[in-house]
Amino acid sequence: MLPERFKDYTNQVNKYLERILPPEDADPQPLYKAIRYSVFAGGKRMRPMLCLAAAESLGETPDRLYPVAAAIEMIHTYSLIHDDLPAMDNDDYRRGKLTNHKVFGEAMAILAGDALHTLALETISNCSYAAVIRCRLISRLTAAAGTHGMIGGQVLDIINENKALTRVQLEKMHGMKTAALIGFSAVAPALLLQLDAEVENSFQSFGESIGLAFQIVDDVLDVESNTETLGKTAGKDQESHKATYPSILGLDESKRLATELIQSSCDFIAPYDSLGLLSAFARHVLERTH
Repeated sequence: MLPERFKDYTNQVNKYLERILPPEDADPQPLYKAIRYSVFAGGKRMRPMLCLAAAESLGETPDRLYPVAAAIEMIHTYSLIHDDLPAMDNDDYRRGKLTNHKVFGEAMAILAGDALHTLALETISNCSYAAVIRCRLISRLTAAAGTHGMIGGQVLDIINENKALTRVQLEKMHGMKTAALIGFSAVAPALLLQLDAEVENSFQSFGESIGLAFQIVDDVLDVESNTETLGKTAGKDQESHKATYPSILGLDESKRLATELIQSSCDFIAPYDSLGLLSAFARHVLERTH
């Protein structure tokens, strides 16, 4: 279980998102209704939590990272809206609710995702950081979310359906699709503070290891859990003939690998984890049930 501090992170990020996102009745309608439906659908806020925990671990007050944490969550939410579309994973449920396109139609879901993507970059562009810091944050965020990161990983996921992948190929795909954005979540405070390359590399490696472990746990839960607990359709990976860690390594070896990744992630940030926040987050990734 995460320390109480993480609940405060979640509450503060939600308040910040509530403040910066236009109300449901703002023009153009019903765009903001669709946006707010997915943003406030009950997400775990794992990536913003990691960003704020990393900030505090580096001696920074979390509130300075609220714009970055909110931008990360908007990017993540946009990716989920698009992933659920019929042309992609064709899912009916997300976070225990009907997916965005099921409520607002495919066109509005696409536009809601597009809008969240641009709002994320606008949020960082308009914040009070020095120009050089804003540029660096946007550069690293777009790299994590773009063709060499999340989007590129999704492309690999699509073109490799019904194919037998090696572990190396699977790790490359999920290193891009999942771990890249989580890596940015961890390293963003070091970028803001303009710390040296050694600190950056430690937090980037921590986040990427966490990201791969997160994906392995996701794959295991898809096999072992159920739709009600997950809030999304269980067993979808097998039904779609997707390569997963359990399908390649088996359940036991997948769990062992996730544990190994969590341990190595904690080793990366041990010198900076005097508060114990980052190791607590890492353990939560391994032990989560949804």
